[in-house]
Amino acid sequence: MNIRTLRLSLALCLPIFASAADPAAAPEGHAGHTGHTGALLGLKQEMIAHLTEADFLKLGAEPNTVAITLVATLTDANHGMNFNGYSHGKAVYKVPVGWKVKVHFINPSPVPHSAIVVESYDVKKLQVQEPYFEGGAVEKHLQGIAYGSADFTFTPDEEGDFALACGFPSHALAGHWVTFQVVPADQRPSLKLGEDGEEKVLK
Repeated sequence: MNIRTLRLSLALCLPIFASAADPAAAPEGHAGHTGHTGALLGLKQEMIAHLTEADFLKLGAEPNTVAITLVATLTDANHGMNFNGYSHGKAVYKVPVGWKVKVHFINPSPVPHSAIVVESYDVKKLQVQEPYFEGGAVEKHLQGIAYGSADFTFTPDEEGDFALACGFPSHALAGHWVTFQVVPADQRPSLKLGEDGEEKVLK
């Protein structure tokens, strides 16, 4: 891993850890409360301008398949440490056990980020070495990607509470993760954005 890149990313995390220690200063967990477009973060808007909330979770072309679009730093919420504008688990994906999950990860930011499926308590770790489910991470998740995209596919074979987290060291600890729940096979995939959001179930 590039030492300069790691130092830059860790430096960017310092105000996040400070705000986490001060609840009154903590940023909101999703884009709806910020009103910012991320222009100050050096984002390549052309990578994400076409996306809407409907792209965040869709049924796949094959049976029992879902497609997730996961954008790191969609907004400046949580100092840019967010997926699709949400952080600290405040977006909740639910996918039935045994379904194939195809993730399209995009990072329009100059700061490296990645995506990995981990157990819920792993977001408290400085770094996570391996995804919980086989195939459940971008390649070189500890190194991250800047101004780029990647795809990965996994099939959760166990029900439980997990997280889609940034695998770059210290980022998940700073809140860069959303909730990923594997639910019973007789349920439908769904997505809830924000604590007060409506759970949208895919039919």
